[in-house]
Amino acid sequence: MNNGGLRKLNYKLWLFGCWLKEFALPNAWQFSASAQKKMLLAVVALLVAVPVNYYMFSADKQMVAFAALGDGNNGGEVGRPSVLTEIIPAMPRDNDDHTHQHEDAPSILEASPVSGNRSKETAVDHAKKHMDTTYVCPMHPEVTSKDPNATCGICGMDLVPVEMNGEAGVVQLSSTVISSLGVRVNQVKRRTIYRKIDSLGYITYDENKIRTVSLRTEGWVERLTVKSVGDRVKQGDLLFEVYAPKLVNAQEEYVQAMDLDNGDGLIIRASKERLRALGVSEAQIEKLAEERSVQQLIRIYAPQDGVVTDLNIREGQFVPKSKPVISMADLSTVWLVADIFESQVDWVKQGQRAEAKLPFMPDRVWEGEVDFIYPTLDPKTRSLKVRLRFDNVDEALKPNMYADLRIFARPKRKVLTVPREAVIRTGSQARVITSLGEGRFKPSVVHIGIETDDKVEIISGLDEGQEVVVSSQFLIDSESSMRAALMRMASGG
Repeated sequence: MNNGGLRKLNYKLWLFGCWLKEFALPNAWQFSASAQKKMLLAVVALLVAVPVNYYMFSADKQMVAFAALGDGNNGGEVGRPSVLTEIIPAMPRDNDDHTHQHEDAPSILEASPVSGNRSKETAVDHAKKHMDTTYVCPMHPEVTSKDPNATCGICGMDLVPVEMNGEAGVVQLSSTVISSLGVRVNQVKRRTIYRKIDSLGYITYDENKIRTVSLRTEGWVERLTVKSVGDRVKQGDLLFEVYAPKLVNAQEEYVQAMDLDNGDGLIIRASKERLRALGVSEAQIEKLAEERSVQQLIRIYAPQDGVVTDLNIREGQFVPKSKPVISMADLSTVWLVADIFESQVDWVKQGQRAEAKLPFMPDRVWEGEVDFIYPTLDPKTRSLKVRLRFDNVDEALKPNMYADLRIFARPKRKVLTVPREAVIRTGSQARVITSLGEGRFKPSVVHIGIETDDKVEIISGLDEGQEVVVSSQFLIDSESSMRAALMRMASGG
């Protein structure tokens, strides 16, 4: 028999002695006339009752029997409380490092009656708690056993007893365990937090800075200086030279108007306006007025700085009227288009500050602002497109790149917050572990609001000034869940 079994046997014998003192011997005394009969009756009771008590009764049946006997004894003798309602010192746990001898327990003669306070622990409650202890692994709460000498099959640690403290979900930890687990708490406070919308967007051209070059009359491209898409051009650079019969005729009319001018200048102004309408630049018109020499090839120049994004002509190609021949875009500013969730639509306003980062350049941040919020929602993704504008002086942001985006929406002031790591998410709810003081902890279900990098808004479930656990809370939560389950089983629920 192991030490645990021996202790339980000694405890049973001690309870049996209490029963003899309080019930068996006083009742037998009434039927015994002489001291010899009394002594003989006591010896026979010990010789018979002890083996029967140990071999025939289980622990639970003993408790029921003792409780019944105690009630019967109280009913038979008014004013005399049974020993089963007296407070019995806690029996040492089976896994104590040293063995407590039962001479530490009070003697039967020293048992004192209580004053009728039914809120105190009875012998039945106390014995039942210690004789049916459940043991659990400190690191793996799912490992339980009734054997006090059992060890965890996962980590090999000795199992420790689960103490039912009477309050559902509350976990009691000693200062040593709190220190070894590294439990830290943080106070619930009111703070100003900023709504931050994180999304992924893609870079595209600023469409306000895209220019398209086309001919206003049909002609042939004789000389092309831009050879391919992506070529960089400056404002005023020569793009190509074109031969167009209408342009030649317009020049001739202008020269003739200057020769035939009668002083009012009406013919000259009409001829000059026609050249402008056909796309001839002011510099070319002035040169024509000075030299009075018709140019067979008209030069087309770049209207702005940028890169060629579309090239639809080649040298010698016939170009019809109004056909776009060259497109160019200025990359000094770019757009970033991103999708935001339907629930975040009300957070975004035009002009709000935003930051963008490239995945391969995490140390650099581009600052921009919300330029436009599209009016319609995507029916498939249930998201809304938002357009932002960013300066791109060095042209590090290339069109079609992906970028991580953060929009700083309107702040919320004086709201209850807890550290983000304090919240335990289970899928169906969120909860935190609150500190009740004196090493006691209890889970609390909370309703959370907006979140930032390190803070979470608490809408309900906590009050200002409470303390929540921010480290090792998952171990405490699992321990609390296990204890609550064991209490339900013990109560028959």
